[in-house]
Amino acid sequence: MISFANKHGVIWFNGSYKKWTDSNIHVLNHGLHYASCVFEGLRVYEKKIFKLEEHIQRLFKSALILDLKIQYSIDEIISKTIELVNKEKITNGYIRPVVWRGSEKMAISAINASTNIAIAAWKWPSYFSPDLIEKGIKLTVSRWKRPSPDSAPTNSKAAGLYMICSLSKHEAEKDGFDDALMLDYRNYIAEATGANIFFVKNKKLYSPRPDCFLDGITRQSVIKIAKEHKIQVIEDHFNLDFLEDCEEVFLTGTAVEITPVASIDDYKFRVGETTKFLIENFKKLVIK
Repeated sequence: MISFANKHGVIWFNGSYKKWTDSNIHVLNHGLHYASCVFEGLRVYEKKIFKLEEHIQRLFKSALILDLKIQYSIDEIISKTIELVNKEKITNGYIRPVVWRGSEKMAISAINASTNIAIAAWKWPSYFSPDLIEKGIKLTVSRWKRPSPDSAPTNSKAAGLYMICSLSKHEAEKDGFDDALMLDYRNYIAEATGANIFFVKNKKLYSPRPDCFLDGITRQSVIKIAKEHKIQVIEDHFNLDFLEDCEEVFLTGTAVEITPVASIDDYKFRVGETTKFLIENFKKLVIK
């Protein structure tokens, strides 16, 4: 495993470029200790950044929810993101903007501490291997559940929300699975650890209603593709037994793109025509 701390290149860090290896923060920063941190993930396809404006707008929305005041405009961050990708000569890759509260005060309340921002970008292949994507990945249901909107800022891409995702994925991988399916606080199907989920029945597309987790940008793109091609899309709450007669299942997200699911515990699915159709049309969309 190559450490991300030792990569070559530069990172845009609070208004200037720093060497990758010099882009460090103090161990007592508030974001590390109290999770006052938000981030985004973007893909670069053939030198084009997919849904750049939407991602940066969501970054600012998440920061606002966590009371983090970014000292730059949305247009400035968009411009710097493009500049960084060009500077790093990335044709196909990944971008990670991150915003966090600084180390001026070590306490739960640190509203007057600085807000910091950095953008990193690097070359990156598919999240799952091509052969795994072709046959579909294996999921297991996690014991951890997505929290309710009145117990966590579920409409933000906040770092703290991902603790249970890491725990879920670690446990799944230890048991021989590729990822985990998470239920919400009501025991409805929510999503995977870092991706939204879709189901296919009788050529209709179903997806959990995103009322306690992010309505992903890739998710929105897939729904738009489906509707443009007259595929009926149904968003609702689904119990686990909904899986019994699902024909196809797939995940969507910036990292996973569109990844077929072969099984969720004892439920089995095929990589069918609807999933393949959406994958092909998504590939066309990202390089437009």
